[in-house]
Amino acid sequence: MANLNVAVIGPNDYAKDLGKKGTVSDLTLYDLKQGTDTVTFIEASKYPERLAPLFFAVSMADRALVIVEAINAQLGESMVMLHAAGIGKGYIILRNYLAPEQLAPLTKGTVLENYRFIEDDKTAIREMLLQEARDQQRPSEGLGAVPIDHFFNVKGVGTVILGYVPYGTIRKHDDLKALPTGKVAQVRSIQKHDDDFDEAVTGDRVGLALKNIDVEDLDRGYVLTKDDKIKSDASVTATADLVSFWKIPMKEGMVLHLGHWMQFIPARVEAVKDSGDPRRPTLTLALEKPVVHPAGSRAVLMHLDGGKLRVAGSISLP
Repeated sequence: MANLNVAVIGPNDYAKDLGKKGTVSDLTLYDLKQGTDTVTFIEASKYPERLAPLFFAVSMADRALVIVEAINAQLGESMVMLHAAGIGKGYIILRNYLAPEQLAPLTKGTVLENYRFIEDDKTAIREMLLQEARDQQRPSEGLGAVPIDHFFNVKGVGTVILGYVPYGTIRKHDDLKALPTGKVAQVRSIQKHDDDFDEAVTGDRVGLALKNIDVEDLDRGYVLTKDDKIKSDASVTATADLVSFWKIPMKEGMVLHLGHWMQFIPARVEAVKDSGDPRRPTLTLALEKPVVHPAGSRAVLMHLDGGKLRVAGSISLP
């Protein structure tokens, strides 16, 4: 069984004709299933009034599907988010007689230069993405992790979480730490697109029924894992990579938000060190709560008071 996660950037409800509506919150998820192959479409249903849903949708994704109805600040910010998050594969659909050359000033120098322009044909899109799900090669060796995006209590079952597997393997009956708390939960059962499985691997969208932990012990962004190499840091010092569109200099005392997996954490800039390149300052960030991450993973830097562009760039977590 292969799964592909696709962020749908464009008018809300575009994906309603691509898959069956599932979870609805500040995100809306749609499921497409053919045999053992699946695609999960993710829409940021509370964007643009809130930036976090856009980050979450992009953070969960392997691919992007960008539907362009107008060239405006919202489109520009969405594209910068895709670039900062490193979503290197995707597709662009143009509407309202727009031409590819009209997007060139926005896509130049970003990951979107490599996106392919496709027709607005939902049948063809479904078939194409299902084939990509079948063809992808995902490393799944080793201990895995599941960032939590939704959690609730189910009568007769107990605590259930929804999330995805960014790397490795999760197995039924695993004892997983809920980081950053350190509480331990046992995996009672694993579901993928409403079917029961004994394990979940890289890229899978999962529902886990858990023992020995209550919903009161959980929060969005917590990470379930057996991997002792995952870190939990309340302070980060690393070199930022600011996007070319970003015009606000980084200063001590500035409050940013750091996004990693399903975490969206306020971060105060404690120190800024000039590296000689204004686009690559070394920042020391004090986080409101610890960020849970593997060493070397990418996080997105956002500034909610940044005006029309609230995405500053990215940072490699040490």
